[in-house]
Amino acid sequence: MTNKIQHPPLAMSRRALLMASGAGLAASVLPFGPLSAQPAGTLAMCVTPEPNAMCSAFNTASPVTVVSGKMLEGLLNYDFDVSPIPALATAWEVAEDGLSITFTLRDGVTWHDGEPFTSADVQYTIMEILKVHHPRGRSTLASVTAVETPDPLTAIFRLSQPAPALMYALAGWESPMLPKHVYEGTDVLQNPANNAPVGTGPFVFQTWERGSHIVMAANPNYWGEGEPKLERLVIRIITDPSARAAALDAGELHLAGDGPIPVNQVQRFIDSPDFQVETRGTEMNNSLDMIHTNMRNEHLAKLEVRQALMYAMNRDLMLDVVYYGLAEILDSPIPETLPNFHTSDVPQYDYDPDRANALLDEAGYERDADGMRFGLRLIAPTVGDTYERMGQFLKQNFRDIGIDLELISADIPTFIRSVFGEYDYDLTLYPGSVTADPTIGSQRFWWSEAASPGTPFVNSTGYASEEMDAVLEAAAVEPDPEARRELFVRFQQIAMTDLPILPVARPIYVTIAAANVENFVPGPDGIRAPYGSLAFTG
Repeated sequence: MTNKIQHPPLAMSRRALLMASGAGLAASVLPFGPLSAQPAGTLAMCVTPEPNAMCSAFNTASPVTVVSGKMLEGLLNYDFDVSPIPALATAWEVAEDGLSITFTLRDGVTWHDGEPFTSADVQYTIMEILKVHHPRGRSTLASVTAVETPDPLTAIFRLSQPAPALMYALAGWESPMLPKHVYEGTDVLQNPANNAPVGTGPFVFQTWERGSHIVMAANPNYWGEGEPKLERLVIRIITDPSARAAALDAGELHLAGDGPIPVNQVQRFIDSPDFQVETRGTEMNNSLDMIHTNMRNEHLAKLEVRQALMYAMNRDLMLDVVYYGLAEILDSPIPETLPNFHTSDVPQYDYDPDRANALLDEAGYERDADGMRFGLRLIAPTVGDTYERMGQFLKQNFRDIGIDLELISADIPTFIRSVFGEYDYDLTLYPGSVTADPTIGSQRFWWSEAASPGTPFVNSTGYASEEMDAVLEAAAVEPDPEARRELFVRFQQIAMTDLPILPVARPIYVTIAAANVENFVPGPDGIRAPYGSLAFTG
């Protein structure tokens, strides 16, 4: 896909602006006024679905990380090789034994309320927030026993054992630093700053009109020289993919990411000189579509049933019908985009409905007069039209083997409550980020200790395996790269044998920007980046 992406000259095009009335997106639709009436440095982007919070320290749902990453920063940023580069920390040193990491913090950084950023904030955030409440932090930071603060600009992480993944988990959208003076002594889960963040980032929270838009203003005291380059960032909530495409055409959006438009329209944006289309910017995210099974269900508790579901999926055809070619089949829970960890030496489940039917027969599930064996409910979040198409596709695939699939679409709060709070589902499908390291992104879905009722995007399947737990826990602390790779090879083999989660595909997400926008994919976190360097050309 990457070699097909065109990068047109960054020249100002007026066609999109002139199309506004024809697209039915008149300025009256925008409660904050037409873009033409906004300050010259106002850029409009979108996020979907609407975030249910503004701070990714407590909620790592994709839209939350996009919004949070503009206001809240981490100790590190990363280049396209996913190597650490300075952010709130300007230097770092990992001890030879791997049991301490010393960070030198950036001098002169202030929070949006004017208070200084210091090592006390780092200590509080790591020990009291991320280790306790972050969905991935419970495993990523499990080895961190203390954060010492010998002076305001030095933070020393003390570890009980090496944590090789930790250095890949310190971006602002993943592990945001929070102000101790705002959170200490409060109910942190209910703190008002969760929806009106006080950060150190290039943009300052202004307003959130639910269902419509979020407005952020430039941080006048930002530490980045000459940044931010924009005066204002408007993040619009547009739930319909076709409406997002129309808004881009009409010039009411300058930027949209995470696969924002119907996939059957991507090629025309690639071909248009008015837009830039980029596939980079997911290297830190690696969002995967996988079906999580609720093994509390009497049918799904049987391995034969889970195997049958894998054999029933015609994933080759799915790439064309559901993804329009903008995806890659997953043969394991770690994608090929992580070559240091991926292996294909795992049980394979190519499309074979005869094998699926035989497995269900062996499991004792006979067909009734209507040809059905039993029914299952598949719940998915309302995050575009891909899951609607996939649901219909799976419904037919599963019907062919006698399983009647009921499709349930839910908004994000309802989805999180049903799947992770009440475990009220049979099958669920959502984009799960495995990030740049399996300990950070993958472990939480298979590790039994990650399960925590009410915590979103962790193990909800009820799966527990002593061998799996031991392998994941060993990989999390193994300092030798080759030995660590072998542990993750074994992880994939167990995962594809036990099948609590059914790998489906890795979507190839595109980011689309107007031709006069620059630095819209500045690094491997794409639209989750702080965007201090985001700007218009000319």
